[in-house]
Amino acid sequence: MSTKLNLDIQTILDKQFNIDFKGYSATEVDSFLDMVLEDYETFQDVAKSLNDKVVELERINATLRAQCIELEGKSRLNDEGGQSVSQLDILKRLSRLEQAVYSKE
Repeated sequence: MSTKLNLDIQTILDKQFNIDFKGYSATEVDSFLDMVLEDYETFQDVAKSLNDKVVELERINATLRAQCIELEGKSRLNDEGGQSVSQLDILKRLSRLEQAVYSKE
């Protein structure tokens, strides 16, 4: 399939068929409809290709978002957790020192 389109909306709207004795020329109508069918096939192929790309990019985007959320969470834990753990360690040490000092008295 070629990606070059034969028709656009205005061409379809402006199309005039020659009238024969019994009506429109059958061969002219058939050739025009063949071009319309080719364009529809091209549109379908392009649409399928683009939809496949959208699905793939959405999957990649979801993966990257999950990784970003995970890294942000780890970063917060390191920022908050690192300080709170060290503060907790200090409180434990202080408590042990107080117990040691007051237990000797």
